[in-house]
Amino acid sequence: MSADDNHLQHEDADQAVVAARLLVTVTGRLRRRLREHQEAGLTPSQTSVLSRLDKHGPSTAAALAAAERVRPQSMGATLGALEEAGMVRRDPDPQDGRRLVVSPSEAGTAWLERRRTEREDWLVSTLRERLDAAQTADVVRALEHLERSVLA
Repeated sequence: MSADDNHLQHEDADQAVVAARLLVTVTGRLRRRLREHQEAGLTPSQTSVLSRLDKHGPSTAAALAAAERVRPQSMGATLGALEEAGMVRRDPDPQDGRRLVVSPSEAGTAWLERRRTEREDWLVSTLRERLDAAQTADVVRALEHLERSVLA
Protein backbone atom coordinates (compact mmCIF):
# COMPACT_ATOMS: atom_id res chain seq x y z
CA MET A 1 0.00 0.00 0.00
CA SER A 2 1.40 3.38 -0.97
CA ALA A 3 1.71 6.31 1.39
CA ASP A 4 -1.03 8.09 -0.56
CA ASP A 5 -3.42 5.12 -0.14
CA ASN A 6 -2.63 4.97 3.58
CA HIS A 7 -3.25 8.72 3.89
CA LEU A 8 -6.60 8.42 2.08
CA GLN A 9 -7.70 5.55 4.32
CA HIS A 10 -6.77 7.61 7.38
CA GLU A 11 -8.71 10.61 6.01
CA ASP A 12 -11.75 8.39 5.33
CA ALA A 13 -11.59 7.04 8.89
CA ASP A 14 -11.31 10.58 10.30
CA GLN A 15 -14.28 11.72 8.23
CA ALA A 16 -16.31 8.71 9.39
CA VAL A 17 -15.55 9.61 13.01
CA VAL A 18 -16.54 13.23 12.38
CA ALA A 19 -19.78 12.15 10.71
CA ALA A 20 -20.68 9.78 13.54
CA ARG A 21 -19.92 12.38 16.19
CA LEU A 22 -21.99 15.00 14.38
CA LEU A 23 -24.95 12.72 13.80
CA VAL A 24 -25.07 10.82 17.05
CA THR A 25 -23.34 12.85 19.69
CA VAL A 26 -23.74 16.49 18.75
CA THR A 27 -27.11 16.63 17.00
CA GLY A 28 -28.70 13.93 19.14
CA ARG A 29 -27.66 15.47 22.45
CA LEU A 30 -28.43 18.98 21.29
CA ARG A 31 -31.90 17.93 20.15
CA ARG A 32 -32.60 16.29 23.52
CA ARG A 33 -31.30 19.28 25.47
CA LEU A 34 -33.38 21.69 23.38
CA ARG A 35 -36.49 19.59 23.99
CA GLU A 36 -35.89 19.98 27.73
CA HIS A 37 -35.97 23.76 27.33
CA GLN A 38 -39.20 24.22 25.47
CA GLU A 39 -42.70 25.12 26.44
CA ALA A 40 -44.79 22.06 27.23
CA GLY A 41 -48.05 21.29 25.56
CA LEU A 42 -47.42 19.82 22.12
CA THR A 43 -46.08 16.43 21.15
CA PRO A 44 -43.09 16.20 18.80
CA SER A 45 -45.38 15.20 15.90
CA GLN A 46 -47.72 18.14 16.58
CA THR A 47 -44.74 20.48 16.77
CA SER A 48 -43.39 19.10 13.49
CA VAL A 49 -46.71 19.64 11.69
CA LEU A 50 -47.13 23.15 13.08
CA SER A 51 -43.55 24.02 12.09
CA ARG A 52 -44.09 22.62 8.59
CA LEU A 53 -47.23 24.72 8.14
CA ASP A 54 -45.42 27.81 9.40
CA LYS A 55 -42.46 27.24 7.07
CA HIS A 56 -44.25 26.02 3.92
CA GLY A 57 -47.68 27.64 4.23
CA PRO A 58 -51.21 26.23 4.19
CA SER A 59 -51.64 22.59 3.22
CA THR A 60 -54.23 19.85 2.98
CA ALA A 61 -54.29 17.04 5.51
CA ALA A 62 -53.39 14.56 2.77
CA ALA A 63 -50.34 16.56 1.69
CA LEU A 64 -49.24 16.92 5.33
CA ALA A 65 -49.60 13.18 5.89
CA ALA A 66 -47.42 12.48 2.86
CA ALA A 67 -44.82 15.07 3.88
CA GLU A 68 -44.65 13.76 7.46
CA ARG A 69 -44.75 10.14 6.25
CA VAL A 70 -47.73 9.14 8.37
CA ARG A 71 -51.10 7.60 7.60
CA PRO A 72 -53.92 10.04 6.83
CA GLN A 73 -55.76 8.81 9.95
CA SER A 74 -52.76 9.69 12.12
CA MET A 75 -52.53 13.13 10.54
CA GLY A 76 -56.24 13.61 11.17
CA ALA A 77 -55.70 12.93 14.87
CA THR A 78 -52.71 15.27 15.00
CA LEU A 79 -54.59 18.06 13.25
CA GLY A 80 -57.62 17.51 15.48
CA ALA A 81 -55.46 17.95 18.58
CA LEU A 82 -53.80 21.07 17.13
CA GLU A 83 -57.17 22.53 16.20
CA GLU A 84 -58.58 21.79 19.65
CA ALA A 85 -55.56 23.54 21.20
CA GLY A 86 -56.20 26.55 18.97
CA MET A 87 -52.89 26.16 17.13
CA VAL A 88 -54.28 25.69 13.60
CA ARG A 89 -57.34 26.63 11.62
CA ARG A 90 -59.03 24.98 8.66
CA ASP A 91 -60.34 27.08 5.81
CA PRO A 92 -61.86 26.25 2.41
CA ASP A 93 -59.22 25.70 -0.26
CA PRO A 94 -59.30 28.73 -2.58
CA GLN A 95 -58.61 26.40 -5.53
CA ASP A 96 -61.23 23.80 -4.60
CA GLY A 97 -63.90 24.81 -2.10
CA ARG A 98 -64.71 21.15 -1.37
CA ARG A 99 -61.34 20.67 0.33
CA LEU A 100 -59.98 22.28 3.48
CA VAL A 101 -56.51 23.70 3.94
CA VAL A 102 -54.82 23.91 7.31
CA SER A 103 -52.87 26.97 8.46
CA PRO A 104 -51.23 27.98 11.73
CA SER A 105 -53.45 30.22 13.82
CA GLU A 106 -52.13 33.38 15.48
CA ALA A 107 -51.74 31.34 18.68
CA GLY A 108 -49.82 28.64 16.80
CA THR A 109 -47.46 31.14 15.21
CA ALA A 110 -46.92 32.84 18.58
CA TRP A 111 -46.21 29.46 20.23
CA LEU A 112 -43.60 28.62 17.59
CA GLU A 113 -41.94 32.02 18.01
CA ARG A 114 -41.80 31.62 21.82
CA ARG A 115 -40.36 28.13 21.38
CA ARG A 116 -37.67 29.37 18.98
CA THR A 117 -36.78 32.26 21.27
CA GLU A 118 -36.60 30.03 24.36
CA ARG A 119 -34.38 27.51 22.60
CA GLU A 120 -32.09 30.17 21.16
CA ASP A 121 -31.84 31.98 24.51
CA TRP A 122 -30.89 28.72 26.24
CA LEU A 123 -28.25 27.91 23.63
CA VAL A 124 -26.74 31.42 23.69
CA SER A 125 -26.58 31.31 27.49
CA THR A 126 -25.01 27.84 27.48
CA LEU A 127 -22.41 28.79 24.88
CA ARG A 128 -21.53 31.97 26.82
CA GLU A 129 -21.05 29.96 30.01
CA ARG A 130 -18.94 27.23 28.46
CA LEU A 131 -16.91 28.77 25.63
CA ASP A 132 -14.32 31.52 25.65
CA ALA A 133 -13.79 33.85 22.68
CA ALA A 134 -11.24 31.58 20.97
CA GLN A 135 -13.50 28.52 21.32
CA THR A 136 -16.44 30.49 19.97
CA ALA A 137 -14.34 31.52 16.97
CA ASP A 138 -13.43 27.84 16.41
CA VAL A 139 -17.12 26.91 16.43
CA VAL A 140 -17.92 29.69 13.96
CA ARG A 141 -15.19 28.42 11.61
CA ALA A 142 -16.41 24.84 11.94
CA LEU A 143 -19.97 25.92 11.17
CA GLU A 144 -18.76 27.80 8.09
CA HIS A 145 -17.02 24.63 6.86
CA LEU A 146 -20.12 22.53 7.53
CA GLU A 147 -22.40 24.99 5.77
CA ARG A 148 -20.14 25.04 2.71
CA SER A 149 -19.63 21.29 2.53
CA VAL A 150 -22.77 19.62 3.82
CA LEU A 151 -25.53 22.18 3.64
CA ALA A 152 -24.68 23.67 0.24
